[in-house]
Amino acid sequence: MFHNPVLPGFYPDPSVCRVGGDYYLATSSFEYFPGVPIFHSRDLVHWRQLGHALERPSQLALEGARSSQGIFAPTLREHAGMFYLVTTNVSNGGSFYVKARDPAGPWSEPVWLKEDVFTMDPSLFFDEDGRVYYTRHGGGEHGGVYQAELELATGKLRQAATQIWAGTGGVWPEGPHLYRINGTYYLLISEGGTSVGHMLTVARSDSPFGPFEACPDNPILSHRQRPSEPIQATGHGDWVQTPDGRWWIVFLGIRRWDGEHHHLGRETFLAPVEWNSEGWPIIHRGEPIRLEMSSEGLPPRSPWPRAREQERDDFDRAELSLVWNFVRNPAPGSWSLSERPGFLRLHGSEASLDRVSSPAFVGRRQQHLRCRASTRLLFEPERPGERAGLTLRANEDNHHELVVTRVGSGRSVQLWTRCAGVSTLVAERATANGPLVLALEAFPDRYELSFDEGRGRQLLGSAPTAPLSSESAGGFTGVYIGLFASLAQPMADATGAQAAAAPPGSMAPADFDWFEYTPLESASK
Repeated sequence: MFHNPVLPGFYPDPSVCRVGGDYYLATSSFEYFPGVPIFHSRDLVHWRQLGHALERPSQLALEGARSSQGIFAPTLREHAGMFYLVTTNVSNGGSFYVKARDPAGPWSEPVWLKEDVFTMDPSLFFDEDGRVYYTRHGGGEHGGVYQAELELATGKLRQAATQIWAGTGGVWPEGPHLYRINGTYYLLISEGGTSVGHMLTVARSDSPFGPFEACPDNPILSHRQRPSEPIQATGHGDWVQTPDGRWWIVFLGIRRWDGEHHHLGRETFLAPVEWNSEGWPIIHRGEPIRLEMSSEGLPPRSPWPRAREQERDDFDRAELSLVWNFVRNPAPGSWSLSERPGFLRLHGSEASLDRVSSPAFVGRRQQHLRCRASTRLLFEPERPGERAGLTLRANEDNHHELVVTRVGSGRSVQLWTRCAGVSTLVAERATANGPLVLALEAFPDRYELSFDEGRGRQLLGSAPTAPLSSESAGGFTGVYIGLFASLAQPMADATGAQAAAAPPGSMAPADFDWFEYTPLESASK
């Protein structure tokens, strides 16, 4: 058996390709930097991250990108020894592709696909005759799938993209991928929006430009009529064939812990694909996708050794490990691994978690409904408004903060919740100067937040998960557990009183000695 999701946490819009016995996968990244994580597997179940396709500001400009904007769905393909990654920066520039000989990078500068209309969800198909087709969504909620032939060296379209299929009538016909299988062109798309109405539909043709015949059994994957299933919103998939001729599909889905809310984000799932006598695909025999699935037909099991930094990061390397991301492009000088060796140092500024900005923030995805996370912080705030600590981030208007800050002439640990743009001080405790361990324990419905100043763990309070869910907070991402620092106007205390604004200038550095993340369950639960 294998467990779904195969990539737990915020890893949506998966795209996969195979080279020999190796599989490579990319997912969306939205406002986070570096962008588009790239993974490697030998069995389609166990994945390790190789790098990011977009790791330089020249490749990925995110200034001003609102939460859940930035990088939308990528497509990853290999052709003649070269890997191609095509995607859309919906906030700055539109659709483009980058290329690399090694999927671990480095990847090239962008080749822009210049069109005068809004585009998203681009895909590339390399045909047997050498032609390259660029397929994408166009037209918005009631649009369709558009396509043009592409001059690969320059990114120039050989003709204006034209609509080749409008789907089956569902809203947002998007996420298209074109394939040629046994001489027939298949077009796989998503419809119904990326929530509980999500579905995969397919059509085929003798020509890459159609006309396309819709599968009589569409949708070929959807849980929209199965609200009691633990996995919902299934869609946005990509097929891959194993060396022995079997087919599998990776696709996104969500896990609602109470039947109403999901806060880990849209995750990557895996299911088998078979073909009926009429040449149409059938996903998992037409049965619901399960958290536990049969591994029959998969390549031999090939797990990777677990990277140490996935569980504990001592910040003792020259570069941040691949699990970490920034919110948008990091501000110059906002972080360092070298100023105090063995520590992650953050220099806070007036860019805060509450604003569309580039705060001093380094975060990783929450991947389990039950987990613990902790960090050892050395931070001596000198003025009111200087803050540093742990955050659970959905977006600017929805996050929780366990912070160390200056209150009067002393130092305090505070728990803040921010829900729908309203910040509330939940709990506060005075603490002496010196190192602190800040910690959280995640449950499906809540987080319990605590601190330890050398005398044992002290529970400060709890914060709910529901306000960080997509159902409440909106958007397409999942919760990040982040380390942050900021210099900002202090929030109102429980009485509504405001402290004086922090004066302009630099604040005391926040030094994080280590960070631990401990799953308390299998990722599929």
